[in-house]
Amino acid sequence: MKKAFVTREQVQTINETYPTPFYLYDEKGIRENARKVYQAFSWNKGFKEYFAVKATPNPTILKILKEEGCGTDCSSITELMMSDACGFQGQDIMFSSNDTPEEEYRFAAKLGAIINLDDFSNIQELKDTLGYLPETMCLRYNPGGYFRIANTIMDNPQDAKYGMTTAQIIEGYKILKANGVKHFGIHAFLASNTVTNDYYPTLAKELFELAVKIKAETGVCLDFINLSGGVGIPYRPEQEANDILKIGEAVHRMFDQVLVPNGLGDIRLFTEMGRFMLGPYGALVTKVIHFKETYKHYAGVDACAVNLMRPAMYGAYHHITVLGKEKEASEEVYDVTGSLCENNDKFAIDRPLPKLQKGDYLFIHDAGAHGFAMGYNYNGKLWSSELLLREDGSVKLIRRAETPKDYFATLDIDDTMKKYM
Repeated sequence: MKKAFVTREQVQTINETYPTPFYLYDEKGIRENARKVYQAFSWNKGFKEYFAVKATPNPTILKILKEEGCGTDCSSITELMMSDACGFQGQDIMFSSNDTPEEEYRFAAKLGAIINLDDFSNIQELKDTLGYLPETMCLRYNPGGYFRIANTIMDNPQDAKYGMTTAQIIEGYKILKANGVKHFGIHAFLASNTVTNDYYPTLAKELFELAVKIKAETGVCLDFINLSGGVGIPYRPEQEANDILKIGEAVHRMFDQVLVPNGLGDIRLFTEMGRFMLGPYGALVTKVIHFKETYKHYAGVDACAVNLMRPAMYGAYHHITVLGKEKEASEEVYDVTGSLCENNDKFAIDRPLPKLQKGDYLFIHDAGAHGFAMGYNYNGKLWSSELLLREDGSVKLIRRAETPKDYFATLDIDDTMKKYM
């Protein structure tokens, strides 16, 4: 059973200052989870979590994670800028991008970030762009085929646009070594949002064995292996959550079995989780404002797909708690909808919920990652505010709601929209 980290009474108080819809993040949960991740990998000297900025690009969140020892994983120049502004320095930043503009490589190098190259041709492109190759470099691996755990297909790497083949990886390290690179890493992301404790250990075994092969064929001893993200969260209440402590123990066993006997026991492990780090600790809070009865029962809320697009885009499930009615039976079935001119603008379809009334607050779970970040302005809808529920119970505004003035600010409109700006 999923439980909201805030009560109806708390939300009512918050709503007096900050109108719904808004995102609310749980500082206590974020910190406790980050500490558990570091506990799980404490056996590995040099372990570091590089939080995927794209999941929740907010400076307040990044600073909390920085205080807990995390770095950042960036995929654009603006994410690099945000990391730099938040105090992340040098190799506390990982730059993993694809189809990368030259100016972004230059900026990443200026910051001293670890550059993780997606394609074999990027090696020469980076050298041409910078005039040299940095002393520390990382290459992204794609083994092709299907990624399986216990004969169950988890994902299809061969259709992914990311990473290099095994042959390209081997040749890539030879080129890096010949060009004076001194510290080497490898990275792979082979499955998304896995709800199984076996994903990281299975991936780790594949990468550890590849590290042995790289050493044998190139003489390169990897300094770090980045297991990337892919550790998911249980969006549905009946799903069992991943146990990061068990995951860390299983990766440790693989490390001892594969790397240590081959003289690679000093390799540092990195992760770059977004969803696991933040997903359960953020929610979209919205208010019921309308009902419609036709062929179905519709409950309209003041949020819409521009605030949380995953249900509309992927048909993704997000659990909904009706605050204040947690103990009531879910005897009514609703489509919970927003106001966009799109029929897929629905947070839930045929969802059993307690009987709703106008003014009820809905707590839409597991929106802390890839929630606000994927927002947009279709239909002229404006981005909501983001709030932090502090450990002491107080609430801090960490991003104000967008205004019409913001929406019109980038237009070349002379005086056309002046009255609204």
